Amino acid sequence: MTQALSIATWNIHKGFSQFNRRMMVHELRERLRELSADIVFLQEVQGLHIGHAARHTDWPSQPQHEFLAEDVWSDHCYGSNVAYDHGHHGNAILSRFPILHSDNQDVTHLRFDKRGLLHCAVEFPLLAQPLHCVCVHLSLFARSRRLQLDALASRIEEVVPAAAPLLIAGDFNDWRNRADDLLAERLGLVEVFSAAGRRPSRSFPAALPMFRLDRIYQRGLQITGKQVHAGPPWSNISDHAVLSAEFQVRADFAGLRSGSPGRQSA
Repeated sequence: MTQALSIATWNIHKGFSQFNRRMMVHELRERLRELSADIVFLQEVQGLHIGHAARHTDWPSQPQHEFLAEDVWSDHCYGSNVAYDHGHHGNAILSRFPILHSDNQDVTHLRFDKRGLLHCAVEFPLLAQPLHCVCVHLSLFARSRRLQLDALASRIEEVVPAAAPLLIAGDFNDWRNRADDLLAERLGLVEVFSAAGRRPSRSFPAALPMFRLDRIYQRGLQITGKQVHAGPPWSNISDHAVLSAEFQVRADFAGLRSGSPGRQSA
């Protein structure tokens, strides 16, 4: 039985290419399958859009997270952050392993800039307790991001055991890299691409990344691989690059679980 785990995070731009030139949700699904990640963190996921469904004959009939997960990721959860007359969008997590429970925390600071943090607990083999995963998409405004990061840390401190393994991934919109200190100091997290004193990787725009917006933070895992998927064909699908990482479970977090709690939703 292996202790390997692979993940990916991607802001999918609601299934459209940069500047909304082309609908790319089918190509997006194929590329996600090529990554073959065990857990996928997605931002700007279109849960419903009546207009797109009417204009595009091949627009999926299911919500995007269900369409993307179909036949590959047996479990998934979605948190709607922005609702409008013709639909809604938010964050999603797709998992090959059972999702035990999930909840979406509203961290909106400005009424016109709706944001949420999607948290779930995943039953991963050989871990002594559930793996907690949080998918984030933070504000474009610095003060709002600071408040959202504080809300994130407070929520994790409240509901996630201090000894539990933890992954937080997504679009932080944090080009000044203010998140690292807070998440490292309060939650004991390490940013996957920032080892040996480096800064997070550039991930936006996907064609020629200049800004360090997307991140993967982890606790309780050993990093064995990492990659930024930028340039063609990725940049033809979304304006953000994809980040992927591979891990092994650290010995002090490993342990066979004695039983599997029933699934629940919060």
